[in-house]
Amino acid sequence: MKRLLLIAVATIFAGNVLAFDLSSPDPEVKNGKPMPKPQEYKGFGCNGDNLSPELVWKDVPAGTKSFAVTVYDPDAPTGSGFWHWVAYDIPLSASGLPAGAGFKAQMPIGSKQGRNDFGERSFSGACPPVGDRPHHYIFTVHALKVDKLNVPEDASAALIGFNIIANRIGLAKMTTTYSR
Repeated sequence: MKRLLLIAVATIFAGNVLAFDLSSPDPEVKNGKPMPKPQEYKGFGCNGDNLSPELVWKDVPAGTKSFAVTVYDPDAPTGSGFWHWVAYDIPLSASGLPAGAGFKAQMPIGSKQGRNDFGERSFSGACPPVGDRPHHYIFTVHALKVDKLNVPEDASAALIGFNIIANRIGLAKMTTTYSR
């Protein structure tokens, strides 16, 4: 009985997640390649432009009602990685985000941004320790089966992530790197 329950829960959260396409029209922001200086954080010892790159997605799965965008660094020396961006309730009408969209005024109407691990409700660029190996920055667009996530305004990135995964029907990823 316990095994069947675990399989049912795993199926609910894993489900049949369909892949779709994510890219950046910026010639310097490409899957598997180092990001340029504009995507470096401004603060915490870093002096970049803190600019979220332009993102474009296409071929989203049928049934998509909204999107979420996350940026995660699994290489951060925290023991749990580092969330650089958690945006959600992005309307179905969006097929991407312009460069700099990580600043609240530039997000599509109705979109929300959760607190990232810098404590900010915006995109916060790369800022790995000086001399550390290149860190990986995983940009993920999640196609969701709901219009809104309905999470509390002060929800943590982990709680928002839980709700994203519980409602995800599609997934598109692009991984960049950065080092100082």
